[in-house]
Amino acid sequence: MNLSEDLDLQPILFGLFLSMYLVTVLGNLLIILAISSDSHLHTPMYFFLSNLSWADIGLTSTTVSKMIVNIQTHSRAISYVGCLTQMSFFLIFACMDDMLLTVMAYDRKGAVASVMYTAVTPMLNPFIYSLRNRGIKSALKKLLSMIV
Repeated sequence: MNLSEDLDLQPILFGLFLSMYLVTVLGNLLIILAISSDSHLHTPMYFFLSNLSWADIGLTSTTVSKMIVNIQTHSRAISYVGCLTQMSFFLIFACMDDMLLTVMAYDRKGAVASVMYTAVTPMLNPFIYSLRNRGIKSALKKLLSMIV
């Protein structure tokens, strides 16, 4: 796709698409880095979010990188194999995006449905529920070690 035949506009388009591409890739890499570096974010939702970021990087790299090269080289040529490869990767990453968003929505539904379990269990037996808390466990161990 040739966005503009005007040669004066091509550097502006190149800079615009390159900056959008870099912001997208660096933003997704930042999300992946934040999720992988913080152990509190090692939950299913954040696992799916990091995979969604990888899929977004792949989807963006499949299309925008070729467009940036085409703008810079003033060429619209693509081989048949190159076209099939680009379309295959585009479809793979687009389907991966859709599947991950579906799984994330389903995970959210499950989290909302488990509110009843989360709210009712502490009311029924607060002592057993409190034993699941790491801080209470360590305080009880310290108390028992002082007694014994």
